[in-house]
Amino acid sequence: MAAVFTCCLGCCGDGGPGHAPLKDMPTVQLDTHHMGTDVVIVKSGRRICGTGACLANAPLHQNKSYFEFKIQSTGVWGIGVATQKVNLNQVPLGQDSHSLVLRHDGSIYHNNEEKNRLPANSLPQEGDIVGLTYDHVELNLYLNGKSMHCPASGIRGTVFPIVYVDDSAIIDCQFSDFYHTPPEGFEKILFEQQIF
Repeated sequence: MAAVFTCCLGCCGDGGPGHAPLKDMPTVQLDTHHMGTDVVIVKSGRRICGTGACLANAPLHQNKSYFEFKIQSTGVWGIGVATQKVNLNQVPLGQDSHSLVLRHDGSIYHNNEEKNRLPANSLPQEGDIVGLTYDHVELNLYLNGKSMHCPASGIRGTVFPIVYVDDSAIIDCQFSDFYHTPPEGFEKILFEQQIF
């Protein structure tokens, strides 16, 4: 018994020669391998500026995902979900079946069809936080922590968070350490290996 205890301490208890550290889990951020040609990503993959779109580096595999965007500077922008088939140089998104996005004017578009619209008095302004929930059926929006009650659906396949900018817009992405508490049952995006 003493030998087993000693082996356990010697192999993994003190970080000695037999210690194998767990691999750090990747961080969800904007993916510089999946962005438009005129997009600039800064702040450790959390801020987008320039012209075009960028996908996050993690698909939404889990049942209920939550993420946020902060409007740092207004202009033309859009946020939502998209497949990897989306044209990242096309602005605005929502013109085809590969993206479902809230646009800066409060409209929610998918497949070139307006699916819903934010209330007129609830258009996001500079400094506002827009939260999104996605459950593989519906995209729901929250403005500064308050539900906007304007669900949208229709996109199919494996989707990723997406954001696009143009006309001097700057958007920060928040995939953890949220400004607002996610709605009940929703949580930050998990990489597939974190789910199991």
